[in-house]
Amino acid sequence: MKPYIICHMMTSLDGGLHPSRWTASPDGNRAVWSATYETMHKRFGADGWLVGRVTMAEMSKAGPHAPAGPFEVDRSLHIAKPDAQSFAIAIDPHGKLHFSSGDFDGDHVIVSLGKDVADQHLAELVADGVSYVVSDGDEMDLAGLLETLAREFNIHRLLLEGGAAVNGSFFAAGLVDELSLLMAPAVDARKGSDRFIEFGQDGLAGKCELSLLSCDKLDDGMLHLTYAVKASR
Repeated sequence: MKPYIICHMMTSLDGGLHPSRWTASPDGNRAVWSATYETMHKRFGADGWLVGRVTMAEMSKAGPHAPAGPFEVDRSLHIAKPDAQSFAIAIDPHGKLHFSSGDFDGDHVIVSLGKDVADQHLAELVADGVSYVVSDGDEMDLAGLLETLAREFNIHRLLLEGGAAVNGSFFAAGLVDELSLLMAPAVDARKGSDRFIEFGQDGLAGKCELSLLSCDKLDDGMLHLTYAVKASR
């Protein structure tokens, strides 16, 4: 059984993802909006959060480094911290992420990898105390990953906070249960601005349906919208 997945994102009114590029507002500011997002993040009481490679790389600044000694590696699953209670999970099909430790702000790191990732990279993760799950097919099996996270790591509630491609993949696969969207009173308006979700040339038409659950106006000028997400049949 998979965890309950909440896609939790913050955007400008026109869908921009980077607050440094947004217009100013008398109702609040970038620092306040980011703090509101983090407060909401904690309020969900999730067991962990999941992002893509690009988002995690912006947070983890480590570069590649050879492990200090020989390590035997499992080509399917490695649990580095069996007693972990909270998790930071990254989707990294090609093994490009590197870490200086197995924890990120107190959350244990788990990496989801493609089947062709080299043993050397797995050994580096083992040496750094990072857990990993390796896909056994040519494509990343997101449903299988979620089942593994529930079964092996006891993760039952997960926040999806990735970039557009990762979010879109989970929506398209019918794996998202709820959307939590914080909208700041600002616009980006740059040509080609990032969006919080995208999926291929045809988008998500026919792949999912959204039903409004709530719409709340917050003190800092933000709107908090929540939607139930249902996969289209």
